[in-house]
Amino acid sequence: MAAHVIDQRNAEKTLGNLSAAAVEALEQAALTTTYPTGAVLFAESQAPRGVFIVRRGRVKLSVSGSDGRTLILRIVEGGDILGAASVIAGREYEATAETQEPSEVSFIRQSDLLRLMRGSGEIALWVTQHLSSDYNCTCREIRDLMLSDSAGEKLARLMVGWLDHSGETKQSGQVKMALTHEEIGQMIGTSRETVSRLIAGFKKQNLIQQNGATLVIPNRMALESLITA
Repeated sequence: MAAHVIDQRNAEKTLGNLSAAAVEALEQAALTTTYPTGAVLFAESQAPRGVFIVRRGRVKLSVSGSDGRTLILRIVEGGDILGAASVIAGREYEATAETQEPSEVSFIRQSDLLRLMRGSGEIALWVTQHLSSDYNCTCREIRDLMLSDSAGEKLARLMVGWLDHSGETKQSGQVKMALTHEEIGQMIGTSRETVSRLIAGFKKQNLIQQNGATLVIPNRMALESLITA
């Protein structure tokens, strides 16, 4: 892992809605590190050390049950803050954060973040906005998981969500599917075998096409027709 100061271009991308003074304050408190694939930033039930700001790459947030099963809550990309709720509340991290690919991540210690929030209403509002976004995202994901009647509907919801996230608003589009069938199963609460069977069925019905890691959805409305709730 290589540690270095925050790259200004990444700062503009991640902290672009903050004033120059607020960005500078955060930069001075942050240590940025390049992590390899599979690095654990923090673990579920671990005492909070600080927050992690994803500058580049992708990070998986997951929780584990007593039976050993894993549920992926979401995949985080550049611009998101991880661990803020635990740091502010002084409670254990509620999930495990693991890099999905080589990633550049900034770390700000708990004491430094709280100090910055007390001293700057702008930074406090910025953190609060991220917490609100996380809450809304969690509610939406719980709704999708609980109100879907079948694994097929959950998979359709997930793929339509990928289109929305990528900004594809047309009736057809393509996205990068950088998850294994096992990881997709962990996102929708089913087995790898079920995911493989469903994807094969979707292809047979021409609901999706796949070229390597590129997922093509030729008819969004056809895929959405599987979503009942």
